Amino acid sequence: MSSEPETALRVEGLSKCYQLYARPQDRLKQALFRGKRTFYKEFWALRDISLQVAKGTTLGIIGRNGSGKSTLLQLICGTLSPSTGSIHTQGRVAALLELGAGFHPDFTGRENVYANARLHGLTTAETDARFNAIEEFADIGEFINRPVKTYSSGMYVRLAFAVIANVDADILVIDEALAVGDVFFTQKCMRFLRRFREHGTIIFVSHDTAAVLALCHDALWLDEGRACASGSAKDVVERYLAAFHEDSRTRNSASRTPTEEGRSEPSQIEATTLGPPTFNPVAQSFGSMGATITHVSLTDHTGAALQQVRGGELATLTVIARANISITRALVGFFLRDRLGQDLFGENTHQKYAHTAISVAAGKCFSAIFQFRMPVLRAGDYTISVAVTEGTQEEHTILHWIHDALAIKSLTPSYSTGLVGIPMSSIVLSSL
Repeated sequence: MSSEPETALRVEGLSKCYQLYARPQDRLKQALFRGKRTFYKEFWALRDISLQVAKGTTLGIIGRNGSGKSTLLQLICGTLSPSTGSIHTQGRVAALLELGAGFHPDFTGRENVYANARLHGLTTAETDARFNAIEEFADIGEFINRPVKTYSSGMYVRLAFAVIANVDADILVIDEALAVGDVFFTQKCMRFLRRFREHGTIIFVSHDTAAVLALCHDALWLDEGRACASGSAKDVVERYLAAFHEDSRTRNSASRTPTEEGRSEPSQIEATTLGPPTFNPVAQSFGSMGATITHVSLTDHTGAALQQVRGGELATLTVIARANISITRALVGFFLRDRLGQDLFGENTHQKYAHTAISVAAGKCFSAIFQFRMPVLRAGDYTISVAVTEGTQEEHTILHWIHDALAIKSLTPSYSTGLVGIPMSSIVLSSL
């Protein structure tokens, strides 16, 4: 006998109207005339939105700036009151909305943690018990004891996300949080969100449709305060992108030459000087510690560290580890991940050594060297995670796995739009 999933959020006929006054004195006139005359214009940020989100699912909300996404989240969280309609939530709601919202700029990070946790329903004793986990997740060092007005935007988000990740929420409401911060913290957040959605509900707003596809089961597309489409994330995102590109083509066609029409201009990438990717031995990791990964490097064909990639480079990834126990069948592997934590490609030593077990005595070091051509990656930040295991591809014990052991940057000038592109040997266009 099947049963319907329990509802975490139900929104019915939700609308939000703002009264816009041309002059301050018009507010007074409106009060004096008691509605007999109107001295304002109405702006409907949302009109007649209805949706239902089941427990344990993730809803992505997409749309252009001004479409009503943030207004909807504030209504769900209760920081705004609706003009019409109703909102019903089941369980504790934790929100990460505007940058720095809920933080007092003159309070230290520590003081703001306690104040923010109280807003989410935690007692002082409960916050005491969670503070170490919050501090570790935020990873802002001594800044935890400094006023938050001295924080960068990335530090704001780190601390705010660390709080909502530790308040035992049933529903997480997140507005563009992953757009701020470095690739390491973004991936830490994505790993947390993927674990959270196994038992909790997430309402996630982002302009990044790749993030919505990676994280969300369903999606809602808003435009000028109205719902344009809702359903599976894949279907809604495809419809949204089709409409967006058609509108962009229509608006830009008048100012483009015939050969330029229909082609999106690539973003301009600042040619900054980058330091070589540095192995981070204290990055988040797990495993039985039967081995310890001691070195990871990515180099080019000359042996120099790859500072940046554009696609097509001959790359060599070297992983060195020390056996803490006797290993009868060692395996080493890696994944390259984008900033959302999606595995783009990877490899391990299993296939090459499936019939030749490599054993390592306790206290000895061993290495794995992978050589490959870099694919064409979208411009941005990427990380490499590495692992050492014992056993076979199907049955093995993880001895040491390091998330984000290395970070690299792609500066590709390519117009390709896939997650991973193929370096072309030749492209020829001719008239026949």
